[in-house]
Amino acid sequence: MGGGAVIASPTPVAKDQSLLLLDTHTLVWLMFGDPKLGRQAKGAIHSACIEELTVVSAITPWEIGVLVSKKRIELYRDVLEWIRDALALPGVRLWPLTAEIAVATTRLPWEMHPDPADRILVATARSLGATLVTADQALLDFSAKGHFKTLDARL
Repeated sequence: MGGGAVIASPTPVAKDQSLLLLDTHTLVWLMFGDPKLGRQAKGAIHSACIEELTVVSAITPWEIGVLVSKKRIELYRDVLEWIRDALALPGVRLWPLTAEIAVATTRLPWEMHPDPADRILVATARSLGATLVTADQALLDFSAKGHFKTLDARL
């Protein structure tokens, strides 16, 4: 076999940094200025953005595209433009779906959540040692068992 393409790895993050991983609805609430996003969560995101410690999973643009195509949210402009603007927020980075994260999704307990996107978010949070900012009760409950860290986006 010949040499393959070299794929750049994401910039490593020290485990002691307070990375925040935004769930899809959290990013949408942030961009819309939705009051469902609580003051504590908004403040934590603001602080993390200043320190460039806010990440969005690669699955999030897909989820937003699906929500738009199913008419569950309306963006009033092209979905790709909206996503690009969201990812251009100062201090926000898109985190790739690495092979390690993809495989880690299969090693999570199935009772956690069968939704592949949520499993990718959890595996990403665990891989990075990040706090997932979410209002998804199933994820908050799973986190309460000590599997990963969360911040309730409604607080």
